[in-house]
Amino acid sequence: MNIVRTGVLMAALSALFLFVGFLIAGEAGMVVALLFATGTNLYAYWNSDRVLLSMYGAKQVDETTAPELVHTVHQLVAQADMPMPKVFIVDNPQPNAFATGRSPQHASVCVTTGLLARVTGEELAGVVAHELSHVRNRDTLTMTITATIAGAVSMLANFAYFFGGRRNALGFVGLILVAVLAPIAAILVQMAVSRAREFEADRMGAELSGRPLWLAAALEKIDQTAAITDNPQAQAHPATAHLFIVNPLHGGGLSGLFASHPSTAERIARLRAMVAQSAAQTGPWT
Repeated sequence: MNIVRTGVLMAALSALFLFVGFLIAGEAGMVVALLFATGTNLYAYWNSDRVLLSMYGAKQVDETTAPELVHTVHQLVAQADMPMPKVFIVDNPQPNAFATGRSPQHASVCVTTGLLARVTGEELAGVVAHELSHVRNRDTLTMTITATIAGAVSMLANFAYFFGGRRNALGFVGLILVAVLAPIAAILVQMAVSRAREFEADRMGAELSGRPLWLAAALEKIDQTAAITDNPQAQAHPATAHLFIVNPLHGGGLSGLFASHPSTAERIARLRAMVAQSAAQTGPWT
């Protein structure tokens, strides 16, 4: 299903580029736009994970540079019978995490320094298990490519404005394009993400770690601290917000368009309900 959804997103991007190309330069513009859309789609599929990690200045780590984190990932992928992903850390005070990559064989898990500084080892396991669940479900294919596509749409909006500003005949069209393309980028993100996807990663992550309350405690800490801690990279690239375990954005405006996460309180309540249901059926969660 995620592969089909990604194909639809790529087709939508191509159609949008063709339309704008026609408005700017007629049939010749459509040809140029088609070439650009094709190149963007191919590049996004093969390189979007590297682009996103580069946006955030992520540094790859190993057993020597981040032993506790890498050991945690090793343990969980062994339990899940998954390939070992690459592990990255972002120097960012906001506690958060995300996963990226086009498949479980080409995946990366990334956490912030703020997360490592604020959670216990058990809570870290809960967060990593959540991110590995996204990888296992192949959510990262759609999530990662969508972030790149939305960025390309924003770039197209800027180009349309610049071009329109220099051609009187297209000046008004350029302004209209700027007005509509940013919301379209947000719609593309909303097409790719859903509350159900995040809830499912919480459930699978809780089962993988074996302790739903580890993730619940981590989510509570992350949500409270993220609300008062800026994430400049995410603010500069709001179309990537859906990648994170908790919404990294503050404020309204354009950032509000990309708010794609369900309520953290509801997520915590569901995790606690898993424990209560298990206790009622088979005794305390073990």
